[in-house]
Amino acid sequence: MQLVGSKASQRLDDIGEGSVTLLPVEPEDMWHANNLIGPEDIVKAHAIRKVTTESKTGSTMSERVHTDLTIRVTSTFFDPGASQLHVSGTVIVENQFVSLGQYHTLDLELNRPFTLWKKYGWDSVAKETLSDALKQDKEGAVAAVVMQEGIANICLITEYRTILKQRVESTIPKKRSSSTEQDSGMKRFFDKTLSTLVRSIDFSVPRPLLLASPGFVAGDFKKYISDEGARRADKSMMAMAREATVVHSSSGHLHSLNEILKSPEVLATMKDMKFSKETRFMDDFFDKLRKDDGRAWYGTAPVEKAVKEGAVGRGGGVLLINNSLFRSMDIATRRRYVAMVDKVKADGGEARILSSDHESGQRLDALGGIAALLTYPMPDLDEDEDETDADGQAENGDMII
Repeated sequence: MQLVGSKASQRLDDIGEGSVTLLPVEPEDMWHANNLIGPEDIVKAHAIRKVTTESKTGSTMSERVHTDLTIRVTSTFFDPGASQLHVSGTVIVENQFVSLGQYHTLDLELNRPFTLWKKYGWDSVAKETLSDALKQDKEGAVAAVVMQEGIANICLITEYRTILKQRVESTIPKKRSSSTEQDSGMKRFFDKTLSTLVRSIDFSVPRPLLLASPGFVAGDFKKYISDEGARRADKSMMAMAREATVVHSSSGHLHSLNEILKSPEVLATMKDMKFSKETRFMDDFFDKLRKDDGRAWYGTAPVEKAVKEGAVGRGGGVLLINNSLFRSMDIATRRRYVAMVDKVKADGGEARILSSDHESGQRLDALGGIAALLTYPMPDLDEDEDETDADGQAENGDMII
């Protein structure tokens, strides 16, 4: 993502209530744009509008025209597979093709700028999201193949989300069949998986490759890649095989990614990547939750109380919060979570905003989307939960600090 126009030379701290013009240059940028744009925000972008005109004789003619439209956002839809973002809303600036109040869906495109006004200003979470989007030194995405006999899920694990690129299925003869038939079936399966892998993921840029399976399937597939690379005299394919890491998984299905990302081999390879850190935070949280020592809490009310008491601060305090909570239609609810993030950072703790498109974010989502690791035990945080108002501690839903 690139910042264009007059704001391009500004520091992010200087962006106040005004607008920013952004240029998406790669598919990942659409994911960031989806996190930036919320209900009631204003977006101006290129649009194609179908216009119907009536001639003097009464005949009608339809044509598609290119124009710029400014809408007040009501909803967004992000297609992770195609990395496409559709932003719907009502027109607030009329022109010769549209009237005020008409409904339109903008299809944001790569290499076409769009301008965004935040209805309620650029709070700390919005600025952090924008900062992540503008990073130029993005870490390379990791390719992963989670497989078992006859099934392979080809994934791309980026810093912010996990994308299922392709699913490969192939019929393998049962073990009671002759060994020749089974070997031939596995060879066809490996050939199909390898061709799909190199077609789906760009290996011209060096990137780690994870191969995971129960048994010996992943190890055999790594050998097959190496043998094919030697047979074709393909240096990039031989390099792919050399850099591949084989790990064990309980199955070849996508949900096994969680156990793969916390395996020692993977952690050693990608210990500094964002999603690997988040996986470790979630594992640490569940370890402390099992100990029941009062240092791991989840749910909005207990976590908010711990934050206000300063228990999620310097010395190991970590706030884990799902990015979906910042897309609330209720601005008071959003401000409540932003206030928690700001308080934790002010106290010297760490606030991690997890993506609901990653395995760690999905695990957190099952806990209500928010959890915390405390610097000291607080065993009775949930005692007053039933007594609190459904709208939170404050009348207007804001957190009182």
